[in-house]
Amino acid sequence: MNLNGYISEKTVGLKFILRALRYRNYRLFFIGQGISLVGSWIQIIAVSWLVYRLTNSPFLLGAVGFASQIPTFLLAPFAGVLADRLNRRRILIITQSLFMIQALILAILALTGNIAVWHILVLGVFVGLVNGFDIPARQAFVVDIIENRNDLVNAIALNSSMFNAARLLGPAVAGILIAATGEGACFLINSISFLAVIFALLAMRIKTKKPTQQNSHILQGLKEGFIYAFGFPPIRYILLLLSLVSLMGMSYAILMPIVAKEILGGGARTLGLLMGATGLGALAGTVFLASRKSVQGLEKIITWGTLIFGAGVVAFSFSRVLWMSLLLLLGVGFGMMIQMGASNTVLQSLTEDDKRGRVMSFFAMAFMGMAPFGSLLAGSLTSWIGADNTLLISGVCCIFGSLFFSRKLLLIRREI
Repeated sequence: MNLNGYISEKTVGLKFILRALRYRNYRLFFIGQGISLVGSWIQIIAVSWLVYRLTNSPFLLGAVGFASQIPTFLLAPFAGVLADRLNRRRILIITQSLFMIQALILAILALTGNIAVWHILVLGVFVGLVNGFDIPARQAFVVDIIENRNDLVNAIALNSSMFNAARLLGPAVAGILIAATGEGACFLINSISFLAVIFALLAMRIKTKKPTQQNSHILQGLKEGFIYAFGFPPIRYILLLLSLVSLMGMSYAILMPIVAKEILGGGARTLGLLMGATGLGALAGTVFLASRKSVQGLEKIITWGTLIFGAGVVAFSFSRVLWMSLLLLLGVGFGMMIQMGASNTVLQSLTEDDKRGRVMSFFAMAFMGMAPFGSLLAGSLTSWIGADNTLLISGVCCIFGSLFFSRKLLLIRREI
């Protein structure tokens, strides 16, 4: 065996997977966002655990998720128009600063012992408002910092790997911190973590692009984006599938505190393990996507990813043993990641540059904006039929969605 050749081949493979990192602006973005996202996941877990500890109510757990996400659904389309017109980096600096302030307020309330559920609801609405502007701008911003469009697929996959590495690390850290010091420390760490991405954005050197469509009314811009996105079948079907998965499938994360405590008989550390397992599976999915050379064949991955995700949630609903639940969540995370990442990549590849912000705002509506309705629905169903049956119904709906989407593959493949 030629050891030198083997090492060289592995090195080239790794360089290929990480090729988008050769761009300075993208490296800054990747590192800054990576640090910030770990803090964000720490806060997500801490908020879920705090709400359930204070109320012991599945409905209120879902209500908090609804309050923090519904503004994204309402604002994202208008924010998408602005993302196509204004400086995206400036938008992101403002949104990340506002996120930092929100986390700091949560930390002060929790550390002083004055935190109440209504505080969490109000601050959750604030986060949703900011997210409505942040998500379209952040998704479209990737194109601004990648010089060679051939590397866009890799950059989007690496973004997803960054998100899911944070999903893996954040919950594990949150579980330890909650057990040792309480939720307040989690919120404080998240507030500090936003400094990394703010500094990274400020350090970038980006050529200023001429704003587009300055003279048209914002509603006209929104109408044009809607007609473009939903009048083009490949984009329409991808957005519809994302909406279904977000509405019926992603609510599994909201139910994790209940599964950890009521079904598996654990605590905050069990919750961290469950979320970490999902993150590990998702991270494996991002490595799989990053290793791909082009967008060809991604339409099949969208179908298979949805099917794997739905089947994993169905199986997870029957599990009563921690190790089995962790193994199943690896598959859930993997399926979720390749479905979402492949959808994002295909959308970015098909979309014209001057409409990218608006299309990605519809992506935000589908993926993040439908989640609040799913959270509210999951919380209500759980109060009525239990978390296990709610998960079962969610997974079955995702399976049917994948079967419907598979019938549209030929139509989508013609446009890629």
